[in-house]
Amino acid sequence: MNLTIRVAAAALLFPLMMTNVQAGAIERACNKSDRDAANRSVCACIQQVADISLSNADQRRAAGFFNNPDKAQDVRLSDTSRDDAFWMRYMAFGEQAEAYCAF
Repeated sequence: MNLTIRVAAAALLFPLMMTNVQAGAIERACNKSDRDAANRSVCACIQQVADISLSNADQRRAAGFFNNPDKAQDVRLSDTSRDDAFWMRYMAFGEQAEAYCAF
């Protein structure tokens, strides 16, 4: 493959690669989920709300709920102040995402 073709191919593929790299933890988990309402635009919207309302650590923790919903139940029922504080942030995020991303 000559250099011109490789440069052209790289120029075409670079934006696609950057989209995947830039996707946050919530968006990646949402896109991988088998939920009927999950599609690229909804998952991207939810990620935008997460970027505004949750720290990166909270996003990673919440992303785990997509694969294992029992984790969410464990956090909700936990008696620790750390889990209670996270749950309050997570619930506020959920309400914001529902209001902002309802299409």
